[in-house]
Amino acid sequence: MTKTSDVADLAAMDRSDLVTIWRQLFDQPAPTMLSQPFLRRFIAFEMQSRNRRGLSRQVKATLDKGSEKKPRPACPALKPGGRLLREWNGVTHVVDVTESGFVWNGRPYRSLSAIAREITGTHWSGPRFFGLTGKVAK
Repeated sequence: MTKTSDVADLAAMDRSDLVTIWRQLFDQPAPTMLSQPFLRRFIAFEMQSRNRRGLSRQVKATLDKGSEKKPRPACPALKPGGRLLREWNGVTHVVDVTESGFVWNGRPYRSLSAIAREITGTHWSGPRFFGLTGKVAK
């Protein structure tokens, strides 16, 4: 296959041809875990983008907007020295908030989700388990 392959030609290519095109386009090997349909789509997008001299201004603006890191809202209940209480199966669990995370049953944890998993034995959103998400009652 040559660099001048057309997007329409991709449909008939097998994996080895797609990997060759990938290497030509990106100057590196194709990721091994990508399926053939995904390789075709990704390569087709890249070929079309290069033929049109890159992404449109609208697409670039959308990508830039999505890349802005938004600060996570701080929850006043999670200040160091705070305490969270949750009753589960008749047992009241107390979690202390520290500078580096949380303490439950004398053990340090980095996340509330890990504590919720220890308490329940299943995956939970820690903030949801401790009642920190959702609408605030008036």
